[in-house]
Amino acid sequence: MAGRSLDDYARLARKGFDHVLAESLEAVERASAENRAAFDRTGLRPARSTRPGPPDTSTKILDRPWAAPIAVGPLAGLARPADEPAVLRAADAAGLPVVVDMVTPNDLAHPEPADDGPRWLRTYGYREHGDVERAVADAERAGFAALLLSLGSQGGGRLARPDAPRADWADVERLRATSALPLLVAGVRTAADASRAFDTGADGIVTDSLDALPDLAAVAGTHRPVLLGGGIRRGADILVSLASGADAVLVGRLVLDGLIVDGEAGVTDVLGALVRELEEAMTFTGTASIVETRPDSLRTGQRPPSPVRPTGTRGGAVGAWSGAASAQGNAVGVLRKDDLHPSLSDPVLDTMTFLNEVTHRYPDAVSFAPGRPYDGFFDTEQIFTYLRRYLDHLAAQGRTEQDIRTAMYQYGPTAGQIREIVADSLRADEGIDVPAESIVITVGAQEAMLLVVRALTAGPDDVLLAASPCYVGITGVARLLGVPVTAVEEREDGFSCADLETAIVRERARGGRPRALYVIPDHSNPSGTTMDAPTRAALLETAERHGILLIEDSPYRRVSPGTPLPTLKSMDRSRSVVHLGSFAKTVFPGARVGFAVADQQVVDTSGRTGLLADELAKIKSMVTVNTSSLSQAAVAGALLAGDGRISEMNAEPAAYYGNAMRTTLRNLDARLPADRRAALGVRWNEPTGGFFLTVHVPFRADNAALTRSAQEFGVIWTPMNYFYPQGGGHQALRLSTSYLTTADIEEGTARLARFIEAQSSAS
Repeated sequence: MAGRSLDDYARLARKGFDHVLAESLEAVERASAENRAAFDRTGLRPARSTRPGPPDTSTKILDRPWAAPIAVGPLAGLARPADEPAVLRAADAAGLPVVVDMVTPNDLAHPEPADDGPRWLRTYGYREHGDVERAVADAERAGFAALLLSLGSQGGGRLARPDAPRADWADVERLRATSALPLLVAGVRTAADASRAFDTGADGIVTDSLDALPDLAAVAGTHRPVLLGGGIRRGADILVSLASGADAVLVGRLVLDGLIVDGEAGVTDVLGALVRELEEAMTFTGTASIVETRPDSLRTGQRPPSPVRPTGTRGGAVGAWSGAASAQGNAVGVLRKDDLHPSLSDPVLDTMTFLNEVTHRYPDAVSFAPGRPYDGFFDTEQIFTYLRRYLDHLAAQGRTEQDIRTAMYQYGPTAGQIREIVADSLRADEGIDVPAESIVITVGAQEAMLLVVRALTAGPDDVLLAASPCYVGITGVARLLGVPVTAVEEREDGFSCADLETAIVRERARGGRPRALYVIPDHSNPSGTTMDAPTRAALLETAERHGILLIEDSPYRRVSPGTPLPTLKSMDRSRSVVHLGSFAKTVFPGARVGFAVADQQVVDTSGRTGLLADELAKIKSMVTVNTSSLSQAAVAGALLAGDGRISEMNAEPAAYYGNAMRTTLRNLDARLPADRRAALGVRWNEPTGGFFLTVHVPFRADNAALTRSAQEFGVIWTPMNYFYPQGGGHQALRLSTSYLTTADIEEGTARLARFIEAQSSAS
């Protein structure tokens, strides 16, 4: 009945234990004794939340919303198997997932999962490979949301699967190759095992060690969940687990207590009490939401807090540090990864490294991975021509020889010395009419992203929105700066302003402050999609109405054939758009020259006004000081030579890239005709320009699949899941067509089709 405490349920449940169950639970208690000792020596620090209202316990794991960071189960070994459906109903009502064990009776193994209560299936090692395939097929038909494979020993007594062999890494690989469902590996206790689990294809891990959480979380990064199972008795234990690095916890014993004492009502009461206690612990520590849980909420006697995640994600804080290395001392020249910035353990920063390694390892493979321009259009002698053109321009302006020497050899103004020339080019080519003072010349568009995100995010409540999938550069910047990113996922038919409004309202309801939306409207990287004219107009209206900025990135407009749609900035009448540009795809990739158009007014406390561009320049002065004068001169000379019209200068390359895209699409269609790809479940979009297109496949297109593609079929591509800030894109791949000849494309698509056929058959 309602009103009982968790201790009451534990005390009353013991009276209902039979001899066998009591022995099994005693073994479980011994296994979790280490965690209980760790919980007992770990307290919570009081603090006051800056946000009104109750704390938000909701979270998102593997792209599914949970009402609280609690998973129920596994259900194996519960005292009354006939009552197990009661646990499912209670968990569904609470909005919590349930881990169903493989030994559960058949009628329970095939429930219809509720929208707010996904099922995970716990499985084991198998003597026969066919058993794996049958189990996975059953789980997929039943609508299970994930698989959980337990490594090593399965325990004893009624809580164990009696006929299961010990699972090992080969079982992980086999299960990964068999199913595209998200896979979690349980029984992980070391960072080395966590790395191996992720390398083998795991999407998350489960550990039974509270003390191991900081190390495991550092390996997992921000988008691969880490769960703790064992020893949870209080809501405060959950918050301690999250602050130590977990994304969620598994709760079985407390659920069993409620079931034994009062059936479904008891389970409902236990889960409700656990969530209420979690809310109380969050209130005590001033934690407004799960994503804001931080290590400095912990007060420990023996174990110092360790950094686990970047600011803005659950369980991490920039500036937190691990005392272990400092207390013990480091060898000279040896640094602990734990003592470096937490973002350096984020998978986002490793994606391009992995691609480069694959490309280097398989040099004979046809690579659809690099998104760089074709260098056959660049002539070395042009460099000198462009430099001379710029020097002549300075002389024609009346600059003295000393002035010209200073312009070329000295650092130059932080905001850039070719702003007028860039402004003229934007006016002539893009209809963007802004004063030169509103432009900052940067080291590529990447620096422009860093400057803008840094300037716009003033505190922990500030959030960056991003159209997803999105360019990894913007998510990498956010990780380095500790800025949380909220994805606004594109639909099949393109970006939806209704989804943007939903994201803005949701963030504000949680106490967040959405500051800007990052978007690539034209031939985006990675998907290749282009935003239509009505959506552009609606996006500007939405941004103005909600008081957020739009960060418009535009690298692919002038490498595409035809006349592009107007930029957002050229349509901007309320200064809602910060426009980012780069000359890397068009004029001179090696010069690394980009720019930001930031004409928004900034008002200080005394009422004085300036431009956002001025603030960006201040930040730049502390980052790169200035953009290379020589690089600026080469780009400026090119713009002057073409009267600022990149559209005309780049007409031949744009036609080349357009032909490469059409050739790729034509060859894909020939290798995988409509009826065949329909049978396989393969589809792709058809961009009219840019460098990229997206291919959706019926299998998991991850690093393991990429390695097989390169090694066995001689073709390289990019996994789309690299580009989803909050997870997703697991069954899609990105193709880049910009750097390939027609012969390369013909051979590469033939190899790709063979790989897709083979991988689809194996799935």
